[in-house]
Amino acid sequence: IILTGGLKSLLPHVLRRIIRCNRLSISNTSGMAEGYKQANVVILHESLADDFEKFCHANNGPLPLLYRSKPGDWKCPSLSSDSDIRTDCLQYKIYEHGACTGSLKSLKEYSEQLKDMVTFYLGCSFSFEKAVQNAGIPVRNVEQKCNVSMYKTAVPCYSVSTFHCNLVVTMRPIPESKLEAAVLATSESKEAHGAPIHVGDPGLLGIQDLSKPDYGDPVHLHPGDIPVFWACGVTGVEAVINCRAPLAFTHSPGCMFITDLKNDNVTVRSSREVPQVHCISQDPLHYSIVSAEAAQKIKTLETVIGIDPGDRGIIHLHRQDELLKACLSISHARSVLITTGFPTHFAYEPPEENDGPPGALAIAAILQALEKEVAIVTDQRAMNLNKKIIEEAVQLGILKGPVPLLSYQRESADSALMFLCENGNPGRPRFDHLIAIERAGMAADGNYYNARKVNIKHLVDPIDELFLAAQTIPGVTTTGVGDGGNELGMGKVKDAVKKHIKDGDVIACDVEADFTIVAGVSNWGGYAIACALYILSTCEIHDRYLRKAVGFPPLAKKVIWLSALPSVTKEEKLLKTLAQHGVRSGKTASLEMEVDGLPFYNTHSLVIEKLL
Repeated sequence: IILTGGLKSLLPHVLRRIIRCNRLSISNTSGMAEGYKQANVVILHESLADDFEKFCHANNGPLPLLYRSKPGDWKCPSLSSDSDIRTDCLQYKIYEHGACTGSLKSLKEYSEQLKDMVTFYLGCSFSFEKAVQNAGIPVRNVEQKCNVSMYKTAVPCYSVSTFHCNLVVTMRPIPESKLEAAVLATSESKEAHGAPIHVGDPGLLGIQDLSKPDYGDPVHLHPGDIPVFWACGVTGVEAVINCRAPLAFTHSPGCMFITDLKNDNVTVRSSREVPQVHCISQDPLHYSIVSAEAAQKIKTLETVIGIDPGDRGIIHLHRQDELLKACLSISHARSVLITTGFPTHFAYEPPEENDGPPGALAIAAILQALEKEVAIVTDQRAMNLNKKIIEEAVQLGILKGPVPLLSYQRESADSALMFLCENGNPGRPRFDHLIAIERAGMAADGNYYNARKVNIKHLVDPIDELFLAAQTIPGVTTTGVGDGGNELGMGKVKDAVKKHIKDGDVIACDVEADFTIVAGVSNWGGYAIACALYILSTCEIHDRYLRKAVGFPPLAKKVIWLSALPSVTKEEKLLKTLAQHGVRSGKTASLEMEVDGLPFYNTHSLVIEKLL
């Protein structure tokens, strides 16, 4: 018996020879022949081969195709000099009509059947372990001398003909401080599944219990480790099971074919290819990935909207990277609820101001284009007004179609929970993300104040309660957009509001959002969210992470997304429509072309142009 300690430094052809002679008493090839690519193996009848190849190309995260053999060809010249696929894996599985009917050390007894069969060699994450170690990151399963953990997820692969299954992933515990390094080290290795497809809570992938992997061994997490998940070639095994082929063979999970190919060398990269990792939720724990280039563009948007033309002192409320984190969170959301409406003009009918609705509609428009569910909640008193504004926004081409309009009243202690979740069950939220933009926010004394310290509580429905309830529902995240500190969600910066904003000690909103976007004018915050969501959707690194590396990049939809963004023309038409409905400028109550007392032309129009 060969000792396992020396196996990591053996050359691939020597290792294959030892495996062929059946001289190893080990259970997997993790950590062997360091620096060389390893491969998953799927062997199918030639009649299925073309469809399986298409299935691999459609799901190239889990199934990066290294080589496809000719029928009956046991060699793979582009991967290795002297191999024989019948003997060169540690162990094989045999599948008949979708059922695993045994494990084998060799496929030689099936040589006759193999003459009509095609072998697929697919990339494997064992290939990137050396790169991960070189980056100073521990590989826990190698430390713990066990196989990597593999799990079936609830994520469906892109189906091709009879090949359909859910994604299988490997999990590696990574210390939180090393997350970005781990993503960087593995994103190089496109043929070894590339960057992770999920970082954080396993439940978000539909994995119930990390201690019970579907394949491989449980791997122990150290304190401070985060579970990180990579697409896994065992996905191919699940596809073989589901296609119910009369006869098929695969490697036994963890028992890879070792190739003579060296791992990809790290290349110097542009900011488009360098990934960043950002935490977007604590409960459940969830990180997202974005390119450094896209992140920088979004930081630029944040700077553009952060100017303070009204000289209110909002510079002191600004928190860095909140726009980026909020938009990453919204990008992962399936269903979004937006609220707006600040009835500052209590002496007029309607009392609404024209900062808020345009920003809310800009966000709704991009969410529609991204095919997310979106609804708007506002005051019962203003339902008819908002209904008319939405109808006209559709006619103007700002919205693709009408947005459902909801109202919220407190009828009992659990009204907010009933509104946000199906039957009030926190395990079944209707919305993943709540956005308040220029929405009157409740102060510490329970009242609602405009910037002139006038209490307008009689005009405001208690939509704040939805944001408070969201804090208790796992998986529901909130964003507040404001420009003065008295808006819903600004509770996160209330200390700065009390210190730096006129009458801040009275008017400051007390209700927090997870993310707070501070803008010179709240509408600008809405425009910036729309532009940031466009940037994220067109970022290849982020798109791949969102799709979990299955299916295809949605390149054809780029034109639709672009046409949903705000423009000077759209906003000009919308402002005129608001004025026709008696919706006035915030500071001056004017019905002219202005918002917050600032002229539309040469102020708002310039910001829109800069954002685009």
